[in-house]
Amino acid sequence: MPDPIPQAGPVDLDALDAFLLSDRAPKESMGLSDLDGFLTGIVVGPELILPSEWLPVVWGGGEPTFGSINEARSILGTIMGRYNEIARALDAAPDDLDPVFWEGSDGRVIVADWAAGFLDAVAMRPRAWEPLVRHPEARTLMLPLLLLGADGPDDLPFDDVALPEVDEEKLHAAGADLILGCVEGIAAFWKEHGARRPTPPRRQAPGRGAPGRRR
Repeated sequence: MPDPIPQAGPVDLDALDAFLLSDRAPKESMGLSDLDGFLTGIVVGPELILPSEWLPVVWGGGEPTFGSINEARSILGTIMGRYNEIARALDAAPDDLDPVFWEGSDGRVIVADWAAGFLDAVAMRPRAWEPLVRHPEARTLMLPLLLLGADGPDDLPFDDVALPEVDEEKLHAAGADLILGCVEGIAAFWKEHGARRPTPPRRQAPGRGAPGRRR
């Protein structure tokens, strides 16, 4: 992979979205909302995971077909730039975290894809996440993400985790606010428990959803 082009200022998520939806991205690639949740899970997680390990997950194990070296560097730079944005927000101002959720034609915010992407990140280091999931109080921070992102009990990244019965309609309606609170709480938990937090990979590098986006 070529080195990404460093991003100055806000990243161009629209260009990244267009590429992920194109036939030049592998069929099993993440969508933009999945990717945003995945990057957040990588950033907020208890262990450092390098881009060389998590980038193949973004592409679903396939290889993207870039039109040129410059396009490859631009797309990779946008992904790394978004990672950096998330890392800066979580380190300095968690309230500024601005997740990319889909928005349906009826205006309803769709958070399931984002949560599923977050769980994909958790699944890369499930043992490292165990202290949070087994904690008698902090485990509640993971429950909304598990309920929103998993397709069912067999889709969970952990064994022997019982999910409570919930009103799914109410859960999804409140999902955006719940996710923000959970991510902020998870970041605080790992800081308190001395987990190894990733640093922004500023220069290194090796569709699901409905129309419209809420950012």
